[in-house]
Amino acid sequence: MTTQGIKTVLHPVTDLAAAKAVYTALLGMEPTADSPYYVGYEAEGQQIGLVPNSDMTGPLAHWHVVDIEAKIAAVTAAGATLKSGPKDVGGGRLVATVVDPDGNVLGLIQD
Repeated sequence: MTTQGIKTVLHPVTDLAAAKAVYTALLGMEPTADSPYYVGYEAEGQQIGLVPNSDMTGPLAHWHVVDIEAKIAAVTAAGATLKSGPKDVGGGRLVATVVDPDGNVLGLIQD
């Protein structure tokens, strides 16, 4: 299996402190990652992330994959276009985005 499902949903925020208060109340827990550039929560096996100063226009679901390069090749061959190639965001985690034929942005993550 090369896709492990949607395990990460990132939310663009303009006021990190305000968003953190709302998501902490919503999820009923403190964040597991808390920095000026990312606040993340582990909720029932899913990572919910708050990302300030992002170019995202709305929440972005990320599909976890075993081989990000192979998955990019497969989905672009099927008609998606590459938006942002794989980038290491720390700890060896690679993140990329592709756009489906209808303009929907799909996130990909490889750990």
